[in-house]
Amino acid sequence: MKLRNFNIDNSEPMTLMGGMNVLESRDLAMEVAEKFIESTNNLKINYIFKGSFDKANRSSINSYRGPGLEEGLKILEEISNTFDVPVITDIHEPLQAQTVSEICEVVQIPAFLARQTDLVSAAAKTKSIIQFKKPQFLSAQEMSNVVEKCIAAGNENITLCERGNTFGYNNLVVDTLNFQILKKLSKPVIFDVTHSLQLPGGLGSATGGRREYVLSLAKAGISQSIAGLFLEAHPNPDEAKCDGPCALPLSSLNDFLKQIKDLDDFIKDQKDIEI
Repeated sequence: MKLRNFNIDNSEPMTLMGGMNVLESRDLAMEVAEKFIESTNNLKINYIFKGSFDKANRSSINSYRGPGLEEGLKILEEISNTFDVPVITDIHEPLQAQTVSEICEVVQIPAFLARQTDLVSAAAKTKSIIQFKKPQFLSAQEMSNVVEKCIAAGNENITLCERGNTFGYNNLVVDTLNFQILKKLSKPVIFDVTHSLQLPGGLGSATGGRREYVLSLAKAGISQSIAGLFLEAHPNPDEAKCDGPCALPLSSLNDFLKQIKDLDDFIKDQKDIEI
């Protein structure tokens, strides 16, 4: 799948969808984007900036949701133009699809909404690549239905994003077999490592997380020869307005990506064997 000057594919060098969870401010978004650009340029990693203008699925009514559609798209457009990178953001309602697609070359459907037919159809009618987060309550096999809905609405440019499955209460687990099952749907597979570290509702009125395992879990995903990684970072995760317990400290980004890039190169240099 072609995006600007690189291909997104399970057999191609990794693509990174990285940035911040929610767009807290224009200045912070620019700071995060600049750091990601610096690291990905140095390491020759294909890069897409990620930031959400609205987090419509927060645990508490008192949680920060974001700057909203209009202001959020202004920030994303400035980042895209300033750094000459594609951008990705979430949509939550069918009416947002066309407006967002005019700025974002990748439109993301959140995990909780991947089965919403009207939303999928509206996104599919844009010219953007559509990324589907695999819902925590679905098996990898069931994502075939989501893919079929999107194709039926006229868009075959689809990426599938693994982000763990619900395991009892307030916990997620990642089944690495899911990566191979998703790859059989003939679409690029992305691993959302930061959201896979969540402890949903684990803080009572907010989501907890296990940031200390981000590198080891990212390596497990990248070892499956997939298209790339989805990663959120923050200059001070403990002060982040959303999902701070899962975010990578921005200061660790370059060292983190160096290990992931090296592993991706090694894995994709191996020849498949028949079993």
